[in-house]
Amino acid sequence: MSGEVYGTERPRRKRRGRRLLITLIIFLVLVAGVLVGLDRFAAGYAERMIGDRVSEQIADQNATSEKPDVTIEGMPFLTQVLDGNYKRIRIQLANLSGPAGNNRTVRVADLDVNADNVSAPLDTIRSGNGDIVAKTVTGTGIIDYPQLAELIGQPGLKLAERDGKLVGSAPVQALGQTFDVSGTAAVTVKEGVVQVRFSNVTAEGLPNVPLIRNLIDSYVQKLSVDLRVPELPLKLAVQKVEPTPEGLRFTAGADDVSLNAGGL
Repeated sequence: MSGEVYGTERPRRKRRGRRLLITLIIFLVLVAGVLVGLDRFAAGYAERMIGDRVSEQIADQNATSEKPDVTIEGMPFLTQVLDGNYKRIRIQLANLSGPAGNNRTVRVADLDVNADNVSAPLDTIRSGNGDIVAKTVTGTGIIDYPQLAELIGQPGLKLAERDGKLVGSAPVQALGQTFDVSGTAAVTVKEGVVQVRFSNVTAEGLPNVPLIRNLIDSYVQKLSVDLRVPELPLKLAVQKVEPTPEGLRFTAGADDVSLNAGGL
């Protein structure tokens, strides 16, 4: 009799053990789900707050853009909060438009900004005192060639990239005829201003005489342009510009940026 009781008790204990294990697993899954949900909620709130601050800063600079798309990268978010360090905060701005000097406006379809190694101690967040600092901030964007030609303002000018260089061609009137001139431009950055300077301009079919050469040289001067990229958030300064098939790609950067002072 006792053997029968013992024999039936062992399967019962096993079943109870399995049920307990399943219950524990379900509980842990639910807890993990709640924590993940809480983490994403907190991250989403912080991303919206940063986006609002960036929008305010863009408006203060007399520029416009669509609502910033902010992503705090790295998981989990709350662990980064407690640690006081964020691996990367990514800010994407679509259709940024702003003043470029001389009553001109520059449009950038997509500005991609990364703030890396952001130090934000929990005490600073709680009290509002102290600095939140990004070790490096970089941004990239493109000014397309039709817009660049429009900013230069010479009728019929067409721009493109060839072998990593900016090339252009345009019609010019001489000797009662229309000739196509073409040349290569040097693109540089000086004190935050993008400078486009054409050289080695030739005109097929035109005689190489001083009068014609002076005409071409005068036209080349009209192709020169200085562009001030719209003031960028987070104190970004244009550092490099390079021709690409899509347009002039500019790279802007800044080091040890105080996000508090930058409007965040």
